[in-house]
Amino acid sequence: MKSRNKPKRNRVIVALCYLLLVSTAGDGHAWPLDDADDTGIGRLEYQRRVERGELSGPRQPPGAKLPTSAVDLRLLDQPEFSLPKPDFGFTQAIKALLGERESLYSVAILDLSDADKPIYGEHRSDVLYNPGSVGKLLVALAWLQATADHFGDDLDARWDFLRNTDITADGVIVRDSHTVRRWDASAEELIRRPLEVGDPGSLFEFLDWMVSPSSNAAASVLIRQAMLFRHFGNEYPLTTEAAESFFETTPGATKSALLKETLQGPVTRNGFDIVSLRQGSLFTRAGKALVAGESSRASAASLLKFLVTMEQGQLVDEFSSRILKKLMYVTERRIRYATAPALKSAAVYFKSGSWYGCKEEPGFVCRKYMGNVRNLMHSVAIVEAPPGDDEQASGLHYIVVMMSNVLRRNSAEDHMVFAGAIHGLIAARHRTRSVEPEPQQAVPVPSPQLSSQSGPQPGPQQDAVEETQ
Repeated sequence: MKSRNKPKRNRVIVALCYLLLVSTAGDGHAWPLDDADDTGIGRLEYQRRVERGELSGPRQPPGAKLPTSAVDLRLLDQPEFSLPKPDFGFTQAIKALLGERESLYSVAILDLSDADKPIYGEHRSDVLYNPGSVGKLLVALAWLQATADHFGDDLDARWDFLRNTDITADGVIVRDSHTVRRWDASAEELIRRPLEVGDPGSLFEFLDWMVSPSSNAAASVLIRQAMLFRHFGNEYPLTTEAAESFFETTPGATKSALLKETLQGPVTRNGFDIVSLRQGSLFTRAGKALVAGESSRASAASLLKFLVTMEQGQLVDEFSSRILKKLMYVTERRIRYATAPALKSAAVYFKSGSWYGCKEEPGFVCRKYMGNVRNLMHSVAIVEAPPGDDEQASGLHYIVVMMSNVLRRNSAEDHMVFAGAIHGLIAARHRTRSVEPEPQQAVPVPSPQLSSQSGPQPGPQQDAVEETQ
């Protein structure tokens, strides 16, 4: 079996991979989906065939077509890297992009495009929010930590465990409308629908369903299974009957303590402050009824530190960091921040989360991502633009965390617009490397009247709530 802990790669080789990729984008060989066989993640096989022209379906933009070998940890050779102090000019330029709504946003941006001169800007980066589906990254961390604790340095055993351990969706999936892509190998067809009780999948597939289409059902199944793995160790995986018996007969306080140990222990062990980075519960109503949890929280600064630690190969270890970065690599439909046209050629490692709620208000119609009670929208992204992409953005590499609660606005569209503006701001910095950029003009964002998105309509005094990718 091939080694899982791949050696550091020369950045020149990575750049050549990018250039080769762009020049041969139609040949159907060097796709990021080339891990389909190795991981056993079914949807990758479907998308790989779409890219080859063997099946019909939407194809991915150029930035989503990296070979696995080019999905690398970019700070692996800087284990002692620490954030530079916030740069005043860069910070002011970021605030100018936010315009009059700057008090409703929290932003942390680390520009690593010039490896010798990283620059950092932040705005309200310590403000705490419910992270929504961004918290699913901490569920992935919990699994990666648990497998490392169990199998130690045997990387092949850890990989095989994730690939070949099959679990099934159970009652905690209720109720989640997110669809997932399941590949029926025998019929050679794609099944796209929400998870149903009894649906099988490997741990790798459930991790992919949790991070890629952001299935709350998959996340809750994974948390329940992680609790069982943490508690039973070598006896895992349990039969359906044994697992149900454990949750039915274990006292509530004991289950809550196990949930806390499973989700929050890995956070503190990896050097993060549980006060500013915490996933406290399952993601579905049925899951929360099964195990009582606590609130979840995150700040832009804590999430940026999380991504930096991953890039250093220090989330658990290099092996685990690589797996998480691959899970974040967008090879499904890009959404929200990641849909910015300026990012089309860039590789985007991404997770977002929303949580909106509405109440009756004269003249207001509740739509997705436009809540008038709360309208949380969070985006975390690592952007890697290929060398030679264009004169303005060649070789850019930066990490962005944006968190917001702007009521009555389509926050998905706003984050998309800000993504393009941030990309332009960073590109401008590197066109004039020796000149401090002037603060930019506020970016015009779409008004609610221009929004084409629609969503559920709440009844009188009833919240319409959705927590999504």
